[in-house]
Amino acid sequence: MGWRAAYGTGEDVPVPPPFRLTAGDAAPRQQSPTTCGSACLTIARMLVDPDFAAWILTGAGPQVGTVSGTDAAARFAAYERVVHRRTNGLNAGGGRINLPWPRALGTPPWGAKKELEFGAARRGTRYDIEVLRPHGRSALDGHYGRLLDLVADGEPALLYVGDAFLPRHVCLILPDRGDGNLEVYEPSAGVVKELEREEFVGNSLGLGGWNVSWISVQPTGLRRARGVGLTPRLAEASPA
Repeated sequence: MGWRAAYGTGEDVPVPPPFRLTAGDAAPRQQSPTTCGSACLTIARMLVDPDFAAWILTGAGPQVGTVSGTDAAARFAAYERVVHRRTNGLNAGGGRINLPWPRALGTPPWGAKKELEFGAARRGTRYDIEVLRPHGRSALDGHYGRLLDLVADGEPALLYVGDAFLPRHVCLILPDRGDGNLEVYEPSAGVVKELEREEFVGNSLGLGGWNVSWISVQPTGLRRARGVGLTPRLAEASPA
């Protein structure tokens, strides 16, 4: 574990270890039926911000604005609600204007994109939204290959999945760990599993009970120059 000077005091304090998830790991579960997207975005922020992850998991470190909770599940749930208000409200991450969306209908891709670009991914990472539902096998195979290329540590993707008629659920796509398969955090069960190419191409995903890929919110492969560091400070990421 490393050390650094604490804000305001100059005293040396331990740097929390990075939070990591790989296939087979247990992970926090979404805390309400409509916050699968918010859970994914909270996990994404934990993966790039060790202080935030330590606060969620242990309560140690700087408190995130007015968000509080007596245990990890309560803190995770409280921050989910912060994210949900931000992605679905008029003012999204970074204070950018957003098209509002009813929270009862889950997280809209455009609000999720803004949240990823505001500290839930590596600083400066830009995101695109792509509709996948019309794609056949060949196009889905090509998209899986692009996700393998684009998704990296600190630069995850979101996958909206559902049935043949509507998107119903959101999962977080994590990078390949060397075996040629993407990994995916499924928030309703709180698990991380491998997402094999054939499952993606054949619309047999089995993620939260849903099989069909609908939308991806993915890194572009380009990064804006936004100074040094990974994420906005926690004070900037907290509710106003």
